[in-house]
Amino acid sequence: MPTTQSDSFYKSIKFFGLTVLLMFSGPGAIYEAFKNENHPLYLPVLILGFILSLAALALFYYSLRLMMTAIFGKRKK
Repeated sequence: MPTTQSDSFYKSIKFFGLTVLLMFSGPGAIYEAFKNENHPLYLPVLILGFILSLAALALFYYSLRLMMTAIFGKRKK
């Protein structure tokens, strides 16, 4: 039976995988938007790219925090 710390560690690994996916898709969408500036969907694709990039940053912070909690435990006050 896995412990709570190992469950948290595996959960952080899953979030890191999603973070890597977002880290490639966000800048990829921004690149495609700038490559096709005359296309009618230029602005929505550009906005989507920025949202995906910001989501990658937020998810990276969250998954890193989960991993540190799994490794070192909860912070004592």
